[in-house]
Amino acid sequence: MKIKSSVSILFLCVFSLSVQGEVKPNALFCNNAVLQRDTPVPVWGSAAPTEKVTVEFASQKKTVTADAQGKWKVTLDPMPVSAESRNLKITGDLKSEMTNLSFTNILVGEVWVCSGQSNMAFRKGKLKGDGAQENYPKLRLFTVPQKTSLKPETELIGNWSESLEEAANSFSAVGYYFGRDVLKATGIPIGMIHSAVGGTSAQAWTSLSGLEKDPSLLIYSKPIRDLLIDENAPGVAKALGKRGTTVLYNGMISPLIPYAIRGVIWYQGESNNGKPFEYRTLFPRMIADWREKWGRGDFPFFFVQICPYQAMTPELREAQFLTWKKTPHTAMAVTIDVGESNNIHPVKKEPVGARLALAARALVYGEKIEYSGPEYDSLKIDRNKAILSFKHVGSGLVAKDGPLKGFAIAGADKKFVDAKAEIVGDTVVVTGDQVVAPIAVRYGWVNVPDVNLWNKEGLPASPFRTDPESLTKDAPSAKQKKASATVNPEASKDE
Repeated sequence: MKIKSSVSILFLCVFSLSVQGEVKPNALFCNNAVLQRDTPVPVWGSAAPTEKVTVEFASQKKTVTADAQGKWKVTLDPMPVSAESRNLKITGDLKSEMTNLSFTNILVGEVWVCSGQSNMAFRKGKLKGDGAQENYPKLRLFTVPQKTSLKPETELIGNWSESLEEAANSFSAVGYYFGRDVLKATGIPIGMIHSAVGGTSAQAWTSLSGLEKDPSLLIYSKPIRDLLIDENAPGVAKALGKRGTTVLYNGMISPLIPYAIRGVIWYQGESNNGKPFEYRTLFPRMIADWREKWGRGDFPFFFVQICPYQAMTPELREAQFLTWKKTPHTAMAVTIDVGESNNIHPVKKEPVGARLALAARALVYGEKIEYSGPEYDSLKIDRNKAILSFKHVGSGLVAKDGPLKGFAIAGADKKFVDAKAEIVGDTVVVTGDQVVAPIAVRYGWVNVPDVNLWNKEGLPASPFRTDPESLTKDAPSAKQKKASATVNPEASKDE
């Protein structure tokens, strides 16, 4: 009888709470948030079923009735940029202390998501020698907790913080430097949402339906689809690991949608190094998937080409280069000069954030600046000379710190030998002592290149090859396997 009474009391408490309701917005709507300017701004959350919820901000007032599951969403009209600290008020019509919420210090500006694996997750506070303790109250930071899920989540935990010393040191270094540089260049309030996990692959960050749109990626999507049909199937535990297909999209990207954003910066690829040819398909599919799910068109997606490292292949950099060339509204930050051959987590993060910011400043905010290093465009053969033309030459090509290096040339035998290269106007002329009829040139085509082709704006060229793309199936070479086995264990802790 006593047990029955306790159960009844518990039921009444739960019933009472559900009747009273608790208006709960998505965690992105809280103190210090930045809302995206010049676009409709969705605001959403949960409440009691059929409860009326009112959202007020910047002289706007929107009311909606929660559905039968208690879900609600309103959309604020587009707003101009504003650094004025204002309140966001959210109220329900049921009488409860949790139905009248007011969030303070809200700004209107530009919102960017920074995502990927460990080099994006690398915290600013881990950078020794970065003594700058600058405070940027108009730069706001939100970190998404690491979470995996077999199904798309709608809720998350977290809060926005002004970019003061403690918050900045706990945040993604690349994300921080990108946001700081864009803020300095534009004066517009910037919101950075950090959602990254070390040692993760692109398929973990892609939705199940997104993977299913490409038949070549069914190797990843079919096992998860089968698992969802039979949730008692063996291996659930394995699928939920951070390397599991789609689990990070579900747990760490889905809860952000449809928050109004300007675009994404991305630093990942190391965990897909074993299958660089597959990455040519997988990475663009992931980008398209995020754009489809957000429903905001082809928003800017700027990414980092992986740094030189003993186990990172040129084919993976090439896959990223091809993604840049073939995917609209993207840009690639080349980092060939800031890697460490024995450390997969190079500490030079400020140049990486700065180069991503250059792309945003030029392509999004309209600055008349060069944002990329020289980009290989075409090859012309003139007797024993291979003449390379480039895009993004800026105000001119330069060989940094001495004669050009890192070029190789091949004739009909397809055997590449070290080549001589010199800058002639906006071209590079390449020759080889024993190559009388060249057919192809490669630049920086090793795991850790020693190269020095830049433009005068101080931006390096990406490695490239002019020979027809290899049809070799993805498989690590013996050299790759050996390099992977000798990875510096200290450097790989976050992986």
